[in-house]
Amino acid sequence: MNDGSPFSSPLLDQVGGFVDGAWILAEVRPCFVVTDPANGEVLAYVPELGAAEARAAVEAARAALSRVGSLAERRGWLTRIAELLTEHADELAMIITRENGKPLGEARGEVLYAAGFYAHAATSAEHLVPRVLDERPRGLTWTVHHRPAGVVGLITPWNFPLAMLAKKLSAALAAGCAAVVKPAEVTPLTCVAFFRLLERVGLPRGLVNLVAGDAQAIGEVLCSHPAVRVLSFTGSTAVGRKLAAQAAPHLKRLSLELGGNAPCLVFEDADLDATVEALVANKLRAAGQTCVCTNRVLAHASIADALATKLASRVAALVVGPGTEPNVDVGPLIDGRGWDKVHDHVEDAVERGASVVGGALADRPTETDGWFFRPMVLSGVPLDARCMQAETFGPLLPIATFTTEDEAMAIANDVDAGLAAYVFTADGARAERVARGLRFGHVGLGTATGPTPEAPFGGMGASGYGREGGLEGLMEYVEIQTVPSS
Repeated sequence: MNDGSPFSSPLLDQVGGFVDGAWILAEVRPCFVVTDPANGEVLAYVPELGAAEARAAVEAARAALSRVGSLAERRGWLTRIAELLTEHADELAMIITRENGKPLGEARGEVLYAAGFYAHAATSAEHLVPRVLDERPRGLTWTVHHRPAGVVGLITPWNFPLAMLAKKLSAALAAGCAAVVKPAEVTPLTCVAFFRLLERVGLPRGLVNLVAGDAQAIGEVLCSHPAVRVLSFTGSTAVGRKLAAQAAPHLKRLSLELGGNAPCLVFEDADLDATVEALVANKLRAAGQTCVCTNRVLAHASIADALATKLASRVAALVVGPGTEPNVDVGPLIDGRGWDKVHDHVEDAVERGASVVGGALADRPTETDGWFFRPMVLSGVPLDARCMQAETFGPLLPIATFTTEDEAMAIANDVDAGLAAYVFTADGARAERVARGLRFGHVGLGTATGPTPEAPFGGMGASGYGREGGLEGLMEYVEIQTVPSS
């Protein structure tokens, strides 16, 4: 970067906001600091934008709607974005790792995952072609159109700074919408680098805008400005509720992917070795800082001890360290607040009678030490423990027990969140029964895999509403218009 900071990337030669086709750089305006969670190193000083820049971005997006290309042109844009992400996967992965902390292999996987959403949107956009009904009610021809919803506000989280934007922006561009993007303050550099690549695509000026900074001020503009017709947010349930309340008077459409509290149900006939491998891969991606990772392991009482022992042995072999180093499995947590929450959840569970069978609590590190937290496994965790009632967002695997299928489903469903759940059993009929009974938007049977671009993903209950991915995700950004004609 050109400000003398210690982190350099050819995709970060300019760091700032991007509104109406022009960069808003630091100059004399206040900046916020982006640091590396592995060592506290300052990565960049980013100009702090607010309400004025957000309003300008919305107006630029509104003007750009008249310059949106044809469906074929939009598909070309999406294909080119996917190609650029793939070509620059290594550079983008390094930026993600430095500001987010996840290991480079995971970060590169995120880049390719993001590219998949743009590639899929390019092909699924064919569903937006006008459809003429086979029937002729009232002797008329009836045509169904998918019109662009208009300007959309896209608010993205820090745990997947590129992929979560891809889920939203790919569908919005395919639909012909114009966007204002608001990234998380702790991980804005990935979005900045992505916008540098967007400049090579040839999008109309103002079609996609970037404003980072004052979350409350920017959010209020996106909620209240009449030109913003769709607001998509991924983040906490508490913030989602606030956005919904602010947007309600303006009758905006919202797409909310909110917090999770995923159960993993392990029955007595499950293959424990395969289950452990799936659990570790699912839970410890991004150091456990994902909304879809297992938060509660619910194991049949007859195999709970064996599962705990196998999990403890598996996590003991994992390498914890800076994501830039080779062979690292688990990087740091994002910041001190995240570290404190995991620590508090462990202490609370132990005070309530849980046993530590894997890992051990350590003293609180400093920022320069890095926010590392070695994965822990707890057994005999009571259901009223904090880690069972609320999302931990860290590398903690707490195990509680059940004795019957009905009890397992009741425990799993006894939370407000309903984003993801996982079931491991050798009984196919049981797996189907349990899936039907679980109130979660994503239920893995014999797998702990997360979302894919080809399928819709979203939550139930306090985990929000709306879908991302698949044809359903595309429909979040269109208005249906029916046109009868003689």
